[in-house]
Amino acid sequence: MTARSTQNKRKRFDPVLLLVLLLIVFLTGLLVQVILATDYLGSGLGDDVARFQDLSGVESPVTAVLLNFRGYDTLLEVMVLLMAVVGVWSLTRAPFPKKPIEPGPIQLAVVRLLAPLMVLFSFYLVWQGSHLAGGAFQGGAVLGGACVLMLVSELPWLKNISSRFLRIGLLSGPLVFLGVAILCIVLQGTLLDYPQEWVGTLLLLIETACAVSIGLTLACLFAGGRPKDDLSGGRKR
Repeated sequence: MTARSTQNKRKRFDPVLLLVLLLIVFLTGLLVQVILATDYLGSGLGDDVARFQDLSGVESPVTAVLLNFRGYDTLLEVMVLLMAVVGVWSLTRAPFPKKPIEPGPIQLAVVRLLAPLMVLFSFYLVWQGSHLAGGAFQGGAVLGGACVLMLVSELPWLKNISSRFLRIGLLSGPLVFLGVAILCIVLQGTLLDYPQEWVGTLLLLIETACAVSIGLTLACLFAGGRPKDDLSGGRKR
């Protein structure tokens, strides 16, 4: 009787929850106000992008905006993806089954056929992004799909992958992007103001490294935890 009456007691008022609720309401109202005040009939920045397209180092206006004209936005997005993996790894290990299910012959044949093709196609999308639809995020998504395909097939060697190699892959995009940004500051005096003679090569380098990071990020988030040999989360779980 005592335990039941204790459970039925009303929870104490939590001012933190009220503060979070008020903040959400405020941000929602602010977002609505911005949407209503935005003029969608304007010409936008398409003309400005077309005017400076020749200086961007790529033929695709989307890639020019994402990696050149507004490259710092993309740099921060890549950092956010990295922080997402750090957060997941800090919580638990990847829940691989102790006795993995052996994939059937048809499923294994499909994985062996599709996974290499998806990896190859992902880097084709990265290369194509300089002049057509594609780029780091599209290529990274396909690469992540290939990794997820292998994860759902529960291939036994996946859980034995060293966390060192995963860390290198996850950090490749942010570190290359940040390194190029610092190089631009040293050479040009401005963040991500690429030297004109190197702009195409630098953008391709950034996109390739970011595609690897994005693909591994998606795979690690799908796996749901850190690798078996990684103890960065503290006490073993």
